[in-house]
Order: sequence, then C-alpha cells, then structure tokens
Amino acid sequence: MSETPRPQRPVFPEPPAAPSPAAAPPTLTAPPTKQRRWRDDLHLAHTIANKVDSLTLARFDAGNFTVETKSDLTPVTEADKEAERVIREQLGRARGRDSVLGEELPTTGHSSRQWVIDPIDGTKNFVRGVPVWATLIGLIEDGQCVVGLVSAPALGRRWWAVSGGGAWTGRSLSSARRLSVSGVDDLTRASMSYSSLSGWAQTKRLRGMLGLMQSCWRTRAYGDFWSYMLVAEGAVDLAAEPELELYDMTALVPVVTEAGGRFTSLDGEPGPFGGNAVASNSLLHDVALHHLSAETD
Repeated sequence: MSETPRPQRPVFPEPPAAPSPAAAPPTLTAPPTKQRRWRDDLHLAHTIANKVDSLTLARFDAGNFTVETKSDLTPVTEADKEAERVIREQLGRARGRDSVLGEELPTTGHSSRQWVIDPIDGTKNFVRGVPVWATLIGLIEDGQCVVGLVSAPALGRRWWAVSGGGAWTGRSLSSARRLSVSGVDDLTRASMSYSSLSGWAQTKRLRGMLGLMQSCWRTRAYGDFWSYMLVAEGAVDLAAEPELELYDMTALVPVVTEAGGRFTSLDGEPGPFGGNAVASNSLLHDVALHHLSAETD
C-alpha cells in the first residue's frame, strides 16, 4: 500500500505593507499609532513564522530529532529549542525593548509589551509523526492580548488576528478569509473539543467536564491549539482545558475573540491568565462555565 502523501508545504510570502482590499480589516478602535504598531507587529510575526516553519517542518518530515523529558514529564526536542532561539533572535533584532516569555528558555526583558511564544505547541504529536502541531506567537500589551498568530505548517494552515482587526486564515495574507464563530445557542446542538480527560481527573474537575460533555451533541478530542482554531472557524462551538500555561494560550486569544468568541479561565476570568481555558462562540459560554463549576470530584 502506498503511503499517503504529506500536505504540500504552504508558502507564506513576506507580508505586504497593508492587507489587500478584499481582506481589509475594519477600522480599529485603538489610537492610530497603536493600530499601526500592532499591524507592524503582526507582519513581523508572519515573517518570523515563515522562517520557523521551514525549520520545524524539515525536522518533522525527516524525523531528525532527539526527544528529552522535562521535569514536568513532557517531551522536548532540539527542534523546540532551535525554533524558540530563532524566534527570540528575530524579536531581539526588531523589538529589542520588548520582553519575551517562552516555553523553553528564560523570560527576558521588562516591558509593558511582552511577546509570548510556544515554538511547537503539540510536541507529543510532533514526536509521533502526527501533523497537528503549531508555532504560537502572541503579543500582550498593557495586560491585553493584541496580536496572535498560529502557524501549523504540516497541516498547511495559518491563523492570525490583531486587536480590533478581525481574525483571519489562509495560505497567504493576500488570499485570507475572515473567521467567524458559529451561531449555535443550545448545548444539545453543540460540538465540543478537548485534549484529554486525564487532566480533568488530576485537577478534580472531571465531574463538571463529563456533565458538560454529556449535555453536548458531539464531543471530540481534537486537542491543543487545533480545538481553539476550530472554535474561531465555527466548526466547533466549545473548547476547554483544565491546565495550561500562558504560552499555550496567548496567541489563541485574539484569534478566538476577534472571530466573535469568548476566551476565559474556568472561573470566567477573561484572557489567558487563569491557568486553564474555556473558549466558545460566546452564546454557550455562560452555560459551559456553569457546568464546569460543578462540585469538585
């Protein structure tokens, strides 16, 4: 039996000075100087992702990496570390005054602008040859997630958003389409995604999670960044995880919220700061939080 061919590597050209008229975002509500800066930040994130995609996809296709186990028992490869070094080097050249927080290396800088990066989200998939992994590049300014980019080269997909400018996906900026969450307003018609049930048991929240899942029409473990991008695309209505780090979530928040969704902690705190996540099409958010607030196991 012949092997199924891998998806062709997408080509993301260097970002233009401004989006094409067909993909022009609405006017941003932030001051014009911030609007311009955030757009420049997004273009920079695309440029960096182009470089990192070439590195990580080549390693993935070749299977050319060794796997180590970190103190938290999660895997890490030299591809993770090399990708993060590349991102940090590029940010250091272009945004030397900004802080950088990443998964594999120490935080640098002290600034109201902090880049938050996960070089390979879904490392367990990466090491097993599963193409569902991505590089996450996000920017927090004054406590708000203002730029997010998620690039999954093995899937041939990329998603991005800038605060006030909508959420987009495409193989290039010039062929992007705008994202919008679903209009499903009843759990009995809702599709939900998660990563695994073991984390819910470990955090003693399994009862509430199972109750929510049983109330939904359909549940699937798409996992990691993929769950949240499907919410932004309107293909899934809910996603939740019980334990996450800031670098797992920052890039996802603008994409979900600019698509019309909500992104909070299990306690309802907006943004990526609560150590866990619920993302939804907004219509189902409160009822999902109610289920997940059930008495602990």
